[in-house]
Amino acid sequence: MPAHIISLTLFAALLHASWNALLRSGNDRLWSMTIMCVAIALSCVVIAPFLPLPARASIGYAVLSALLHVSYNLCLIRSYQSGDLGQTYPVARGSSPLMVTCGAALFAGEKIAFNTLLGIALISGGILMLAMRSRKLAMPGLKYTLATGAFIAAYSVVDGMGVRVSGNPFSYTVWMSMLWGVLMPVLYIVLRDTKSLLRWRPGLLSAAAGGLVSLLAYGIIIYAMTAAPMGAVSALRETSVLFAAVLGYWFLGETLTLRKMLACAVIATGTLLMG
Repeated sequence: MPAHIISLTLFAALLHASWNALLRSGNDRLWSMTIMCVAIALSCVVIAPFLPLPARASIGYAVLSALLHVSYNLCLIRSYQSGDLGQTYPVARGSSPLMVTCGAALFAGEKIAFNTLLGIALISGGILMLAMRSRKLAMPGLKYTLATGAFIAAYSVVDGMGVRVSGNPFSYTVWMSMLWGVLMPVLYIVLRDTKSLLRWRPGLLSAAAGGLVSLLAYGIIIYAMTAAPMGAVSALRETSVLFAAVLGYWFLGETLTLRKMLACAVIATGTLLMG
């Protein structure tokens, strides 16, 4: 992978860990996620006129990806209702790179070099090590967390294929995200009501800021998929769990155990193998 793609993907991983920590800290995560999506949609409305339209061949991918993103949002929210950030986040993110690699090989015809495949395996294994507690993966909401990982893999492969026929990765990102950002508040209104969505609440500005951060992070990832294998980009993106561990240690008072440090070393080794 080119050095600049690795650097951009790692930066996106940091951004991703930041907005997930913000979501996990909220009291009403469905509302917070919806506000994030509203901010994403409004931002895309402003940006879209300055970009060319994506190619017609990519429209189906964008629609499918938007639907998968909404499903991912719901699974992620449900996962955080039954598990903490330090365990739920690593399992959801760590379960997706190998699925992305298999999906890219099956649907996009990608061929993965042995060192890249080994790096992906190490990164995935290291991430799952972060989620282990006393040699067990004891999580009450494990099925929702694994479903979250499956949706991550699904939309990553769809976007990786869509952006390659879009003619412009930024146009594809903006239009797909705009559709995703519109669908989420519609779903919120169906599940709840309009009044509670529009009412001012503490945390509204921070949730909106989280949406902008998530848009930037995923835009970087989609761009990276135009220049590197989807599985490799996905694995590097999931190093966001490292940033989550460090942020938790510095700002939330979470412990940094020997097991966590060993897992970080495994992930770092996998990253180097992919470089």
